Amino acid sequence: MSSKLQVLTPQNSQIIFIDQQPQMAFGVQSIDRQVLKNNVVGLAKAAKIFNIPTTITTVETDSFSGNTFPELLAVVPGNDILERTSMNSWDDQNVRDALAKHAADGRKKVVVSGLWTEVCNTTFALSCMHDTDYEIYMVADASGGTSVDAHKYAMDRMVQAGVVPVTWQQVLLEWQRDWARKETYDAVTSLVKEHSGAYGMGIDYAVTHVHGGSERVSHGKRIGPNPAAI
Repeated sequence: MSSKLQVLTPQNSQIIFIDQQPQMAFGVQSIDRQVLKNNVVGLAKAAKIFNIPTTITTVETDSFSGNTFPELLAVVPGNDILERTSMNSWDDQNVRDALAKHAADGRKKVVVSGLWTEVCNTTFALSCMHDTDYEIYMVADASGGTSVDAHKYAMDRMVQAGVVPVTWQQVLLEWQRDWARKETYDAVTSLVKEHSGAYGMGIDYAVTHVHGGSERVSHGKRIGPNPAAI
């Protein structure tokens, strides 16, 4: 049985964020950049909930790309940041060693979020798969390319080579798998409310208007209606 038929679990996964830096984001045209950051941070928070080992790598921080998104670093403040010169993260031994350490524990499914899809993500994925038996799960909506076509055809190329395309919320819910897993239930639903748009709004609505629960924020009095005299 192909190992790709095995779903992502908190035990078989690790994650790498590649070059989530402002100068790289400036060039992204395949996805709204605020949506991109929302998805990247949501994915990082998902990894934290499930104790997924997280690698962060950067390129030319001081000379070109700038510091990693602070919202991402705030999720994993103790993480080392692996600096490189090569566009291909696989060319850096520190990155290889970080991934190998977790792969030795059975975490050979490597979830990837990076900029840009057509350069840093593609070269890393192809090189990593060429040299190892790791599987690459490319998070399409937590990655971005310099155009819609650049992102699309890079994803197509990677899929042809055996990379598995996923979305950030798909990864989150695959790790959760069963709502009976109460130890992560509250954290996952809180994350969804914050980062999952309409899905999160739906949960808020269900809690208050279906199940009769309280609003999750306090606020001033609701005043009115008070129709003005005509």
